[in-house]
Amino acid sequence: MSTHPRPRRGRLPLRLRRHAVPWQHQRPTWREARPAVIAGALARALARPSGNWYVLGASTDVGRERSLSGTVSGVEVVVWRDARGRLVGGPGACPHLGAPLADSPVRCGTLVCHWHGLALDGAPFAGWEPLPVHDDGVLVWVRLDTVGEEPPTPAPSVPARPPRETALTSVWHGVGTCEPEDVVANRLDPWHGAWFHPYSFVDLTVVEAPGEAPHDEASGDRFLVDVSFRLTGRLVVPVRAEFSAPEPRTVVMRITDGEGTGSVVESHATPLGPDGSGRPRTAVVEAVLATSDRPGFPLARRLAPVLRPLLRAAAGRLWRDDLAYAERRGDLRARGLFPG
Repeated sequence: MSTHPRPRRGRLPLRLRRHAVPWQHQRPTWREARPAVIAGALARALARPSGNWYVLGASTDVGRERSLSGTVSGVEVVVWRDARGRLVGGPGACPHLGAPLADSPVRCGTLVCHWHGLALDGAPFAGWEPLPVHDDGVLVWVRLDTVGEEPPTPAPSVPARPPRETALTSVWHGVGTCEPEDVVANRLDPWHGAWFHPYSFVDLTVVEAPGEAPHDEASGDRFLVDVSFRLTGRLVVPVRAEFSAPEPRTVVMRITDGEGTGSVVESHATPLGPDGSGRPRTAVVEAVLATSDRPGFPLARRLAPVLRPLLRAAAGRLWRDDLAYAERRGDLRARGLFPG
């Protein structure tokens, strides 16, 4: 069990680092980032049940007159809201002549095919069968039993989150040329943070990894990390965070101590299917639910329309690097060269 002191929550969330360590002089982490530890955590994540649920996108992407479409392992799907505002969905091809329903408008809760006007209200229709869908208030999920081939569950296993009404939420979406497991493996390697993302993270120490503490229901299969979010120069926000993988395509980062305790970042990986060259593609949908008991946080929530683009830009910068990491891992693995 770690004996490192936890970050202290002071009157101000910011800290001024006494000594700014140059990137090349920070403590190497490669000895601690043992391939067997990462591979073991990944194998256990991949073995957990998912109930055949896949994240499609953000709840806000589905409006009264706007559908959300995508592919999951090559299967076209489309979701929209019916006349009562409920999420409905099904195959993304029109049962009439196979038109792409992704390009069709929603009128009064009905999806109207733009080829010949066939209208779908979410009920079965002449060979078109609805799919189980779920809106958790932040993300939209679809269940594909023919893709997952697991025992299905009535709803996805949504990670514990701060109350939505008190959280600042943001969702980022990107695509990489890799498999979902490569995305999950990236997130189950916290040791790379300060080396690979020095513009965002400094002073990173993994204080607990799977196998280094007694396994019980309280600690679980997790990585515990002390890290500081870099704001500018020597100005940082220190926190303690845990990383866990509750299912095969999801990694959750939760702040457990320090500023923003209770805040959550969920990274979901959804297989899209091969590209034109036969290479696998994976969508990353990352949801940030930030919370704080600071008196000024309600004001931050009111400024959400201004802050969300900044949060998405920060996520995009990190994922530009992390998808390169995942793509490199996937390429090496496909060629039988990955050392792990």
